[in-house]
Amino acid sequence: MRLWSLHPRYLDRAGLTAGWREGLLAQAVLAGRTRGYTRHPQLERFRACEQPLHSVGRYLEGVADEAERRGYRFDRTRIVSPGHDVPLVPVTTGQLALERAHLLAKLAVRSPALVPALQQAEEPDPHPFFVVVPGPVATWERALSPAAPSPSGPPGT
Repeated sequence: MRLWSLHPRYLDRAGLTAGWREGLLAQAVLAGRTRGYTRHPQLERFRACEQPLHSVGRYLEGVADEAERRGYRFDRTRIVSPGHDVPLVPVTTGQLALERAHLLAKLAVRSPALVPALQQAEEPDPHPFFVVVPGPVATWERALSPAAPSPSGPPGT
């Protein structure tokens, strides 16, 4: 599961579609509708919110907005609790930098034409659900686990 902190406009078609599916999976986990992925580290930032289902709903809305901008139709009725009024969640500059490197590696393989836009962004924009704050990579990020490559190499999922 990769719930990108980067703005969805940087994602290719495959990344955007996967982000939608994985956001829906996160929503199912937070709603208690599945037994899998319940301990996934990326869910920590949603669980830390006052209203986790509304928060993941706001995240999904950001992905759906980008899909709509591109002419795709993601079924917004699948968003259980739209989160128009939930507060933004902090994401660190270190986390965005790590995700940028990770996404650049993915795009280089499957959508090289999209690489320049992300490379040229001095500081990439976050997903509309997040607000950028200074800091290191998030503690929940698996790329920092002993079995994962270092942040200077391609990170895990």
